[in-house]
Amino acid sequence: MRANHCSAGRRRRSHGVLGLVIGAMVWAVSGPTWAIDVKLSPDEAKKALEAGRAPMEKAGSPEDVKKVLQQASLVTRVGADPEKDPCGASAILRTKRYRLEAFGRQEAAESKKQKKDVRMPDEFIQKVVDMPNMEVEVQLCGDDEYFAEKADVVFQQKGKNIRPVDISPADRGRKNDGAGPAYRSRFTARFGYESFDPNAKTTIIVTLQDGQQMQFDADFSKVK
Repeated sequence: MRANHCSAGRRRRSHGVLGLVIGAMVWAVSGPTWAIDVKLSPDEAKKALEAGRAPMEKAGSPEDVKKVLQQASLVTRVGADPEKDPCGASAILRTKRYRLEAFGRQEAAESKKQKKDVRMPDEFIQKVVDMPNMEVEVQLCGDDEYFAEKADVVFQQKGKNIRPVDISPADRGRKNDGAGPAYRSRFTARFGYESFDPNAKTTIIVTLQDGQQMQFDADFSKVK
């Protein structure tokens, strides 16, 4: 869902330099960012596939591939930057564009492996375009390996708590290297696109089974 298309176009012209700087920081996102896209046209879906495929095609070593995947997660991550705060709470928003770009990376990987062009079937692409929910992978740290068990999460927008459609069980905590809590874990929740404002600044609130809360801000208007 693109918001305020005309005003966004004016922003693109007046802040072109800033857009290029941000684009370089977050990998293959060219120009200024838009709000989370709830509806994608066939042409937009194709461009998302190409955006994921291009850097993977250029990756010439396992290290290059690792960097491409790390940058892909950075684009839709909200909350703490794991490079600066390894144990800060954060989340990866698996939007429709995120999934389509992942398809593009898979296309590139399979093309290299099979030494011929490999493309996703149209029905796979359409399933992503029609997805009713956005998947949110929450990552956080705690003091024991089961600290994230039965964790809950909500979006808070304009004073209202928005609940997910469902939440998957948290992973068993893995030992955390370095300073901070001893374990890191993650869990996944799915939020219906119709339930939240894809343009809004949002607070993501995570509640653990012992009542402890963690929260961090997410500006959805800067995520595709």
